[in-house]
Amino acid sequence: MPADALLVWSEDLVSYDFGLAHPMTPVRLLLTHQLLEDLGVLDGSLRVVPAPVASDADLRRVHTAEYLDVVRRAEADGHAPPGYGLGDDDTPVFGQVHTASARIVGSTLTAAQAVWRGDARRAASIAGGMHHAMPARASGFCVYNDAGVAISWLLEQGARVAYLDLDAHHGDGVERMFWDDERVLTISVHQHPGSLFPGTGYAQDVGSAVARGSAVNVALPPRTADAGWLRAVEAVTEPLVRAHAPDIVVSQHGCDCHGTDPLAQLDVSIDAQRAAQLLVADVADRYAAGRWVALGGGGYEVIGVVPRAWAHLVAVVAGRPLEPGTAVPDVWRRRVRDLADVEAPRTMSDGRDARFARFTDGFNPDDAVDRAIMATRQAVFPWHGLDPMLD
Repeated sequence: MPADALLVWSEDLVSYDFGLAHPMTPVRLLLTHQLLEDLGVLDGSLRVVPAPVASDADLRRVHTAEYLDVVRRAEADGHAPPGYGLGDDDTPVFGQVHTASARIVGSTLTAAQAVWRGDARRAASIAGGMHHAMPARASGFCVYNDAGVAISWLLEQGARVAYLDLDAHHGDGVERMFWDDERVLTISVHQHPGSLFPGTGYAQDVGSAVARGSAVNVALPPRTADAGWLRAVEAVTEPLVRAHAPDIVVSQHGCDCHGTDPLAQLDVSIDAQRAAQLLVADVADRYAAGRWVALGGGGYEVIGVVPRAWAHLVAVVAGRPLEPGTAVPDVWRRRVRDLADVEAPRTMSDGRDARFARFTDGFNPDDAVDRAIMATRQAVFPWHGLDPMLD
């Protein structure tokens, strides 16, 4: 009997490890999985399956054979030639750079295949979301683009895909891979590229001449907080996914949009991120027959934010959302204290109100967030037959 929900997880996923000083420490994945266990989210209808290493044939769906050879050689000898994005401070070479990166791809591809084949209605790959990787270059901590590979496989099966990226950073790699393909709607809600890596993702970037309106970018001002961020997510996601009529939704839930994240300057609470997860689940239910693949992504406050944000995400995928005020189990808090000598949060909430006013209830031209939303709607909505002011 098909599972209602699936989590792809193997402890081998933590071998994606750039070293002790790097912000993308694999402890964030271990702590998330342990919190899921301690909260009881892994009990019941959520099935857990291991993450395989993706084949070269699957990696070549979006990456060049030359680039794969470079990454394989880097794993073997510890060095990478210039020009491929490997070996710098952001994306250094490490001992399993090919194998660990390919396992992340395998995790997300397994999730997408399970949902498409009807083995599960929803699936999560919390190690996934490596959205900066390009066809022939590593970028921004990302070696292989797992979302790109999974979407390419889905297209081969005949699917139309809506990809929603909620990371603080622009989902540039996924957008680039499908810039010319009207079957893929890529939506990225991120901090303004003038103030944050990778410096791309402006409202006027809407896809190539053969796929106008397929790329959607909402560039939010630094310090955008819960109500404005949720307003932006809802203002583009619901109408555009409805118009696109996808067969499946793939979403990236980088939690570096949180106010305490050290690498970005948004101010989005755990509570607002949970609300966005519920919004994505609802959109998938209404417009994609419930088919939904949820990925992790960025997130560098690895104790207070990442485990709670992604535990909420997996619980939503499982169809059993956690109440915001749910207590963080004492056993998990003790584990954090022993590991890092810090006090972990006591609840699954930041104590913030995740309510927001819908954009169609009124546009305020004096508000910077509303101006960002309107710029995107004006650039994209007409390509879908939508009215920027009304739909």
